[in-house]
Amino acid sequence: MTTLDSRAEVIRKLRAAGGSLSTAAMAQMEADLDWFAALSAEDRSWVGAIVQSGVQGFIDWYDGDHARTPRGTELAASVFGAAPRALAGVISLQQTVELVRLTIHVVEDNIEPILGDDEIAGDVHRAVTRFAREVAFATAEVYARAAEVRGAWDARLEALVVDAILRAETDEDVLSRASAVGWGSARGEVAVLIGTVPAGRPEAGVFDDVRRAARAVDMDALCAVQGHRLVVILGGVADLDKAGDAVVALFDDGPVVIGPAAADLSQAHVSAQAAMAGMRAVAGWPDAPRPVRTDDLLPERVLAGDEAALRHAVDHLYRPLAESRAGLDDTLSAYFAAGCGIEATARALFVHANTVRYRLGQVAELTGYSPSEPRDALALQLALTLGRQADAAAAPTDL
Repeated sequence: MTTLDSRAEVIRKLRAAGGSLSTAAMAQMEADLDWFAALSAEDRSWVGAIVQSGVQGFIDWYDGDHARTPRGTELAASVFGAAPRALAGVISLQQTVELVRLTIHVVEDNIEPILGDDEIAGDVHRAVTRFAREVAFATAEVYARAAEVRGAWDARLEALVVDAILRAETDEDVLSRASAVGWGSARGEVAVLIGTVPAGRPEAGVFDDVRRAARAVDMDALCAVQGHRLVVILGGVADLDKAGDAVVALFDDGPVVIGPAAADLSQAHVSAQAAMAGMRAVAGWPDAPRPVRTDDLLPERVLAGDEAALRHAVDHLYRPLAESRAGLDDTLSAYFAAGCGIEATARALFVHANTVRYRLGQVAELTGYSPSEPRDALALQLALTLGRQADAAAAPTDL
């Protein structure tokens, strides 16, 4: 052990050499670390500040109660506090470990020339080893916290993007933010799924599972929780059914609705709004598949008063039938009035049964809904009613 007088002299010499040790460490970095030379002048200056703080931090600790192991939180503040948090995104953890190791090596190489006395130098060497170990732990802590903060920020940013899409406010800023959280904007269509968020699981874990499942089939995913709903936006969708099947198991029990495919993220609000309307209406179909397409929920959405579904039923089901030369709307009405019997319909219309079959086939071809399928028949019946009401409302009336 050193006497108080000799210890004071050691501290004085170390403090006097602090600047030169930092300069020597920086020069060694320039010579040995290729990545350091590639940094901008500003970032190199911040690295220099870290090195200087590290050297000064060691001297201050050695000058104080160096029998006490320095705490990682104290070191993180004293050594890395001089640099901005953003520097953690410029140099990697491995690179930071390299610069810490190189700085310690420079300090150790200069202990004997600075102090001279072998016994004193040995004590300082041991202290440097302890200090270096704790700096390594502090380095890991700094990067872990930076990753945690970055993860929290990404999650908030992703939630803002999803919220903007649900509110149909997808502008260039929203698209840029989506790109910042890993959305690939250059490929494939987009679809939105809505279901119940799994109970008892952290949101981050659920989101990671969704992204992993999407990547496995070459899709992108954005996720958010809105109340008790899990909202998933999938990009790179080539097949709507396969896209839904890829992630549906990651929702909680209950219905999962998938909106129609949209051209890109800027149009994803169309899929999102349809999916939200589908979730409000899906209770009317207890046996709906998982996921269920919003188009397959047309009857339930119409009965729930969904304006988009009402317009779709009139424009895409009723209007093509009413405007057909064969009078397909009349044939369909007769078919329903006859209890969906071919022969009874033929007698009511004074045509051959094969003519009825042919016309019903045309109905299916024009609308995509088959009159012989019960759920499709319900959608067609509703469309006929809504279309005729719309026509009546638009017709001029005598005053």
